[in-house]
Amino acid sequence: MLHQGSWFSSLMILSAIFSLTSFMLKSEGANHTVGDSSGWELLTNYTNWTQGREFHVGDVLVFNYNKDQHNVMQVNSTAYADCGRDNYISLFTNGNDSIIISEVGEHWFICAMYDHCENGQKLSINATL
Repeated sequence: MLHQGSWFSSLMILSAIFSLTSFMLKSEGANHTVGDSSGWELLTNYTNWTQGREFHVGDVLVFNYNKDQHNVMQVNSTAYADCGRDNYISLFTNGNDSIIISEVGEHWFICAMYDHCENGQKLSINATL
């Protein structure tokens, strides 16, 4: 028969194992193909695309696009609002870019080619744990 202290210790160990397992499963993350089958292109409304989706740390944003016509620039909130291209965080140009969400919070992406950002080719997401 377990003593009350032993029972509590066993319960705490099981709880820790469950929490660690849940974290490990979640850390694999989900893939989100930006724009679904349309990909990263000029005519998609990315605000609508994010509706009903949840983004978490460890998830992957997959940007598929024609690299001769588009790119993906990760920017701050000001550059997102103004379509600024001077002070970016990262620039992706492969045409099939996978970006792992590594931090909680807002993340902003624009296409820096021509006037694409000004015409709506930009994405804002909010990632949680």
